[in-house]
Amino acid sequence: MTRSRRDFLKSSAVVGGALGVGLPFGPHGVAAAATSAPSPLPDQVTRAANPLKILILGGTGFIGPAQVRYALARGHTVTLFNRGQTNPGLFPEVEKLVGDRATGDYASLKGRQWDVVIDNPTTLPRWAREAAAALKGNVGQYVFISTISVYARNDTPGADETAATATTTEPDNEERTAMSRNYGAFKALSEQAVSAAFPGRTTVIRPGLIVGPGDLSDRFTYWPVRLRRGGEVLAPGNPTDPVQYIDARDLSEFAIRCCENKTYGVFNVTGPASRISVAEMLGGIRAVLTTTDLRLTWVEAPFLQANNVRPWSDMPVWINPVGGSAGFAVRSIQRALDAGLTFRPFADTVRATLEFYDQQPEARRVQLRAGLAAEREVEVLKAWHARGQG
Repeated sequence: MTRSRRDFLKSSAVVGGALGVGLPFGPHGVAAAATSAPSPLPDQVTRAANPLKILILGGTGFIGPAQVRYALARGHTVTLFNRGQTNPGLFPEVEKLVGDRATGDYASLKGRQWDVVIDNPTTLPRWAREAAAALKGNVGQYVFISTISVYARNDTPGADETAATATTTEPDNEERTAMSRNYGAFKALSEQAVSAAFPGRTTVIRPGLIVGPGDLSDRFTYWPVRLRRGGEVLAPGNPTDPVQYIDARDLSEFAIRCCENKTYGVFNVTGPASRISVAEMLGGIRAVLTTTDLRLTWVEAPFLQANNVRPWSDMPVWINPVGGSAGFAVRSIQRALDAGLTFRPFADTVRATLEFYDQQPEARRVQLRAGLAAEREVEVLKAWHARGQG
């Protein structure tokens, strides 16, 4: 390890401690002036001046429950539309309408009106077209939860919402492999469909990696769980590599505020407010833990690639910021910040993630869906330490 990297890691431990209590950071790892107010704690939520009737498509998966809780706390009336199969016991006090978007069954929406609809689960362009047609004339604002993956390129740091989006030659291919292959392009087409049906009254939210309690993908959960276990931890790439993520609750609260304020347009919604490095993220996680035997070993990106350690999946949150991925974790979120995007303390995200994980069945906890298995991590670290020998 070079002297400069050693110095950086010492400073990142301090920075991580500050991050653990929610301070934002600038491009050099030092505290920066806040550009976003903190998200309100549950007991600080006040009722909205003008309560709304909000229809949520989905609402019982990952981000939907956070939307419902915040909307109810603000005094809004919420209706859910879904198949009634995912977490059906949630929110007994909320009206639930049953339908099936896969078959185009929107009959339960007929003759009803709402101030705003939030569309969470849509990927297929057909779903967007059919939902927009079913609700046209009966909803004032359409909030579409899209994805930051809509962009055609990720090679420009700081690119904003005006960047070109992905396209496809098979817009109506609904086979599973096609859906995976065209995920970004299908979301972009869905954005266009709802915008065409509700011109000037559409809010498109493009979240980055969504993290926090309720996440079953483990794309962030891996890190708090792994660092809590302690020992030597394989850390990816360069400590200064940028990362971006958004707590599902911050994303949901922003969506509800867009409804309240009739905020229209397209918004990249990820965070935190200022650029953050993977070392700062890991330092922020470490600051929450009581683990004492914890050592980070930084393994360079070319070595990871040569040993088939994949970014994003084996090393969640992180992607090597070079070439076509140079701007992947450096998307501009200034438009969302200007529209009122806020962030809760990172320590709260870490604690809530671990609490949710600890409540899962043992079989679910022992087999994370992202990140390196323990034996594989040991194998790669052993190879890293042995390089150049023999």
